[in-house]
Amino acid sequence: MKKIFLNVLVLLAVITTDAQETVYPAKAQTSAIFISNGTVHVGNGQVLNNTSVEIRDGKITAIGNNITASAGATTVEAKGRHVYPGLILSNSNLGLVEVNSVRATADAVEIGEFNSSVRSLVAYNTDSKVINTLKSNGITHANIVPEGATISGTSSVVQLDAWNWEDAAYATDNGVHLNMPALFNRPNRFAAFLGTQGPQVDPIKRGLEQIEEIKNFFREANTYLTQTQHSNVNLKFESIKGLYNKKQKLFIHCDVVREILAAIDFKNEFGFDVVLVGAGESYQVADLLKKNNIAVILSQMHALPTLADDAVDLPYQVPAMLQKAGVLFAINDEDGQHRGKNLPFNAGTAAAYGLSKEEALSAITLNPAKILGIADRTGSIEVGKDGNIVISEGDILDMRSSNISMVMIQGRIVSLTDKHKQLYERYKYKYDIK
Repeated sequence: MKKIFLNVLVLLAVITTDAQETVYPAKAQTSAIFISNGTVHVGNGQVLNNTSVEIRDGKITAIGNNITASAGATTVEAKGRHVYPGLILSNSNLGLVEVNSVRATADAVEIGEFNSSVRSLVAYNTDSKVINTLKSNGITHANIVPEGATISGTSSVVQLDAWNWEDAAYATDNGVHLNMPALFNRPNRFAAFLGTQGPQVDPIKRGLEQIEEIKNFFREANTYLTQTQHSNVNLKFESIKGLYNKKQKLFIHCDVVREILAAIDFKNEFGFDVVLVGAGESYQVADLLKKNNIAVILSQMHALPTLADDAVDLPYQVPAMLQKAGVLFAINDEDGQHRGKNLPFNAGTAAAYGLSKEEALSAITLNPAKILGIADRTGSIEVGKDGNIVISEGDILDMRSSNISMVMIQGRIVSLTDKHKQLYERYKYKYDIK
C-alpha cells in the first residue's frame, strides 16, 4: 500500500512539473539595446521614418536617423518594421479574475458598499495565464480595478512582466473607483415570471438618494481629513486622502447623460480630478466635459449602442466625436472573452470611423498614460521615458497584419510565449501537424 501511495505521489509530482509554464519574467537590462532603422510611431501623433532608438538602463536615451549604437550595444534590425510605445489597458480586472464563469478564480469584489480601503494591487496575481497573452498583442501595462459596491476601492497600474505584485507595481493606488447609481429604469423582464415583481419604485428618485449618500461620505471624509488628530483611524477616509490633494483621481463608472451630469456635479462640489469610465453617451455632452477638464475611458467599443434607435455603429464613432471636441479619452477593451487582447483592434475600428491611425494609437498609449498619471514615464517613445517598446511586422491596429516580434518593458526583452501557444505546439506534435 505504501509503495502504491509513493508511486502516486511521484506521478502527481511529474504531472505538476510538466504542467508548469517555462515563461519567466526577464532580468534587468544589462547592456544597451539599439533598435535600428524602424518606422517609429512616437505615440503623440508623430511618425519618424528610418529612425533608430537606443535604450540603456531601462530608459530611452537616444532617438534619431543619424545616431549610432553605443559600444557594446545589442542591435535589433527594425528596417521595414513598425516600432510603437507599449500599449496600455486602462481599466481591467486582469490578475483578479482568471475564468469569469468560475467563482473560485475571481477576487475582484468585496462585500460592503463603501470599500474605499480595498486595494486591488495586493490581490493581483502575476501568475495569471491571461497576462502573457496580452503581451503577445503589444500590451505592456494595465490599470487593475476592483469591482462591485458603490465605492469599489483603489486601482493601481502594473507592468506585465513581474514575479509578484510588488515587482509589478508601476503606479500605486492612483485611482478611487465609484460606480454611479443608475438614473434610468432597468425593468426586470423576468420579474413577473419569477414572482418577484414588487411595488414600483421611481428609479430616478432612488438613484438621487443614493448619490446624496455618496456625497455625504465624501463630506464626512473631508471633515475627518481636515482634522490634525484623531482618536481612531478611519481607514476608509484615509485611503481617499489623495482625492483632496490631487494625488488620486476619482474614476466614475457611468454610461448615460444623466449619470454623466451627476459625475460633473461631483467635480464641481468637491474639486476632484474626475475620469469617466464607460460613458457611452459622453459624445452628447462632449463640450461640457471639455469645459470641466474631464477625461473619458471608453470601456468597450464593440458593443451595441445605449438606445435601440441609435445607429448600430454609433459606439465606433464616439472616439472621433470626442477627439473633435478636444476631450482627453482612452480606448479600452473590457470584453469578458477577449480579456483585453483586442485593445489594438478596438483602436483600429476607431481609425476606420473618423480617427486618424496616429490618433487611434494615442488613444491606447499616450492618452491612457496621461489619464493614469504615468505619462512622464511611458505612453510615447521619447528620450527619458522607460523603454516600453513594441516592434511589429505590420500595422499593430490591423488584425490581419499585426505580428508582434518583440516587446520590451523597462528595457527588458520579455518572453512572448504563453500557455495558449504551448498548448498549440503540444497538439500540433500530438497529431503530427506540420
